[in-house]
Amino acid sequence: MMQWYDVAAMNVNGTGENAGKGSSSSLDANVYATKKTIAQGLLDVALLTANASQLKYLIQAGNQHEFYYVMMTLISLSIILQMSLGSVLIVKGRTDINDPNQQKRAERLNDTAVWLVFISTVIHTFLSVFHITPEVQPSLYPSNWTATTTVNPNNER
Repeated sequence: MMQWYDVAAMNVNGTGENAGKGSSSSLDANVYATKKTIAQGLLDVALLTANASQLKYLIQAGNQHEFYYVMMTLISLSIILQMSLGSVLIVKGRTDINDPNQQKRAERLNDTAVWLVFISTVIHTFLSVFHITPEVQPSLYPSNWTATTTVNPNNER
């Protein structure tokens, strides 16, 4: 007597490589969590890039900016939080949530990541309030500095 096997179920080997590919198997939660962690990490890199840009401009502006020390403190805190979040995400990404022995650890890491993101969001809200713009700091630019230069080849007025 010939037995029938669910071929799709046999192809899933715990890595989740067949999850979501039209098979009748269920989604591997560990692969989903890993992909989510990678996405969070990429967003963290984008935010770190924005902070580096703000820090560069703040250093160029110097302490002439009226909120120099506030901005420097907030940007520094944000960078420290992002580096901490990146470390938590690396450890979290290596945690197998399918292993009952690692589930509690994964839960704690996830809670830590959520709190770091929340605190970082609050800091970035304050950073957006103290944003540096040329309109706010005209003294940073030479008196003959203009945003655009118009060239009139016919010397018409």
